Amino acid sequence: MKKDQVKVQWQGEVVSVQPRSTVWRYLTDNRTHRECGYNIFLKGEVCGDQPENRSDKYDFCVAVSEKQAQKAQIHIGDVMKGTAWTKLYPETEFADYYRAGGIKKLETLPARQMSIEIDTVSTRYDGTPIPRVNSADYPGPPWKTEVPPLEIYAWRGERMLSKSSWKGKCFQCIWANMANVTIQYDFDRNLVRNRFETFCYGPLSCKYYKMGPARAVPYKGRDSASDQGWLDEICVEYRNDPDE
Repeated sequence: MKKDQVKVQWQGEVVSVQPRSTVWRYLTDNRTHRECGYNIFLKGEVCGDQPENRSDKYDFCVAVSEKQAQKAQIHIGDVMKGTAWTKLYPETEFADYYRAGGIKKLETLPARQMSIEIDTVSTRYDGTPIPRVNSADYPGPPWKTEVPPLEIYAWRGERMLSKSSWKGKCFQCIWANMANVTIQYDFDRNLVRNRFETFCYGPLSCKYYKMGPARAVPYKGRDSASDQGWLDEICVEYRNDPDE
């Protein structure tokens, strides 16, 4: 449902930084992920709007671009302020605010950056090198370093993550993800359904990981198909090491 947009001013302490992604689903044989920025979860205040409070872990969520996140080097513990707009279509966007601007860091804490290695031996299907990071080299889980570039998330791939894990132990992890999901409900009439789903880009060996229940994928005129996780194996096929 379309809503009138309002420009707001926000300020708060960063309590989590996660990749922002969109997912397209069709039955259980197609699940396409696209990483398009980061979601910044903050404890603080918003001037000009009352955010929907969905968790005791954060007060509001702001979507930022990859360029903005890299320039500001955003990480947990930072106190930041900026502007943003309320979302136009609440059913398709999880973050409370997007089109962020004027981002300034008021206070900061030290944070580690992940080292990126270029793998020229185990390449992608088109022969291009794979950028890798080794999570085992850093404290975790959960991993609370600065978020790596989006291309790291893209090559790692993702597995379904239980919503309770996302809300709990995994919330502050850089590999956790709340995705904006579009389900192709009817191809002929191009009808879609929208919802939000939780995923994990973290190590396959992570002791906190739980897939959660299978997920129904509806399609017009059929019983709902059920994604029981076998697509996860395809999504993470470029992983060489379960600890990376």
